Amino acid sequence: MTLFHAAADAYSRHRPGLPDEVVHLLAGTLRGIRRPALLDLGSGTGQVPAALLPVLPQLARLDLVDADRDMLHQAGITLHPLLTGRAAAFHPVRAEEFTAPVKGYRADLVTCARAFHWMDRPAVLAMADRVTARDATLAIMGDGSLWTHQAPWTTALRELIQSHLGAERRAGTTGTYSGPDRRYEDDLAESAFCEVEEHHFPLRRAWTPDMVVGYLRSTSFARPALFGDRHPRFEAEARALLEQHAAKEGGLVEETVFDVLLARRPGGAR
Repeated sequence: MTLFHAAADAYSRHRPGLPDEVVHLLAGTLRGIRRPALLDLGSGTGQVPAALLPVLPQLARLDLVDADRDMLHQAGITLHPLLTGRAAAFHPVRAEEFTAPVKGYRADLVTCARAFHWMDRPAVLAMADRVTARDATLAIMGDGSLWTHQAPWTTALRELIQSHLGAERRAGTTGTYSGPDRRYEDDLAESAFCEVEEHHFPLRRAWTPDMVVGYLRSTSFARPALFGDRHPRFEAEARALLEQHAAKEGGLVEETVFDVLLARRPGGAR
């Protein structure tokens, strides 16, 4: 049983996708490669490959890695109409455990969106070193969550969650989440992918109460299983709280930044 087991439908329907600027940045890393291979780690429901496939007709192979089979099943449903004959493989393993699926396999782009913090990062970077082309790009990216966002409505929502589940941010059935103990840039500096470019894309999202409630079902900190039989009550309270703030603040707005780290081996920049 994985952390996001049974959350695949909510994840697919309610998690925000990648900004267009990020999609084109990633696509640009494969410029000039005739038949590139994409390796997506912590794939979830396949948001990254789903965003890249329409803009990368030359993409020849995709490998999606996620320990949750439900997530990969949903990813398969999402990606099937986009593949148009291109090879795709789904690997229900932790990113650290991925091995080259065929002899001579080399990924040209490795992506990890909103998932690197859950992984054994040095082990993942060592794995990526083994399965990538010499001039491959590794993209680590994310944009935080509504738990960490600072706005009156997200603060009130976080306090409501804490009133049900306790002050600590929950993760898993009984555990709590404390966040990475150091920066991703420090992990990369000690890896083969030590040449790093930083890209930051400000963005503004408008949410509705229903969108937020659906999003919460997909998270590690407010999954339905954490509340047990109190979940319907929590959702009713959350919806009422969000409707009040939307009326008072003229909507539920999230001002955030989507951060992308593009990392390569020394001399591997294109």
